Amino acid sequence: MHGKPALRRCCVALVEPSEVASFDVGALLGGRDPRRRTPRWQVFAPHLDSPVILDESAVTALGRLSETQWTAYATAEASISTDTLQRMIDDGLVLEEGNMTRAHRRDLALREAQWHPLLAVAHVFSRWTEVDSLEAQEASGIHSTADMIAASGLPPPHFHARGDILDRATLERPQPNAFDALLLRRATCRNFDKDVALSSHGLAVVLHRTFGEQAREEIEPGAIALKKNHPSGGGLHPLEAYLLVQRVEGVDPGLYHYNVESHALDRLPTPAEFDIADFARRMVAGQHYFADAAVLLVVAVRFPRSFWKYRKHPKIYRAILIESGHASQNLYLAATELGLGAYVTAAINEIDIEAAFGLDPLLEGPIAVCGFGPRAHTRTTVELDPSERVWDATGHLKQPT
Repeated sequence: MHGKPALRRCCVALVEPSEVASFDVGALLGGRDPRRRTPRWQVFAPHLDSPVILDESAVTALGRLSETQWTAYATAEASISTDTLQRMIDDGLVLEEGNMTRAHRRDLALREAQWHPLLAVAHVFSRWTEVDSLEAQEASGIHSTADMIAASGLPPPHFHARGDILDRATLERPQPNAFDALLLRRATCRNFDKDVALSSHGLAVVLHRTFGEQAREEIEPGAIALKKNHPSGGGLHPLEAYLLVQRVEGVDPGLYHYNVESHALDRLPTPAEFDIADFARRMVAGQHYFADAAVLLVVAVRFPRSFWKYRKHPKIYRAILIESGHASQNLYLAATELGLGAYVTAAINEIDIEAAFGLDPLLEGPIAVCGFGPRAHTRTTVELDPSERVWDATGHLKQPT
């Protein structure tokens, strides 16, 4: 009897062919083409922290193992070399029955979460850590719209008209009302007042209108449907709000989770040597104007909540992104109605956020960060305000009318 555990491959492994470029000086001196392209295969497995590089024989070997059935080691070894098997075990692509390594536990979590394979790869490997998007922009040499036009030409036209229309029906323009005025004041804020705290009332109103429970219904025993102020795929409402509070009256600065059932903030443990201002900037990938908000709110997703109904469904991730857009728009409107500034950004360091709030990206992952709070009285960072409802011509804040 062999005595080694049975094997199976991980449940999701996307193989991408790529090349490694090199320069052969000897070929250059000999008058030959010095450019070399060595093929390689990257394996993207969402239960692992980074891609794994394999050679051609290992890629073929990985495909010989089942993702669901355990294969006796002796059977696997009959067609795959011992060295190749061990290398893939060490990399976490091949799992040993009964050996609960971190890779094995993460693979089980991925299986139980019911992710669609391609969506799991896209979600996990598009996350950032310690990225400063403004530094990257500086390094690119593109500092303005003029620079972008010089590098890439003009953008696609701001209006789009089809050339194959059969007819045109002109539509009535609505008469402006209070809602239109609110929409015109809704503009992304890049100038927050760092000396003024948000009122606890303002925080409560924004949270309740954006993420709060408006009603509930028990569809079946134990199966509760919530009514919130935005649509949700299957009515499941998987979005969660995690907050970094910087300046709110009566609320200590720190990390919080919005408890929807109690309409309350639950204080979370703070990592050792935690610097709130530094973490705020890391959350939004170095966008300092966003980091200045009184409250930074992480829009996170409890994936098993949606995947319970839409198991390995190719469209559910799109539905989740649509829902997060609805929620962020409601946050904008709720904040604007109170005279506050707001923003939403997808340029975030998800991995840093997960570590601080204790989130598992396979089960509960950040999608975006919103911020809100009192606006500054003078504009120091450019904002897009084409309706001129927020700032006057001198860069001073207008009072809502």
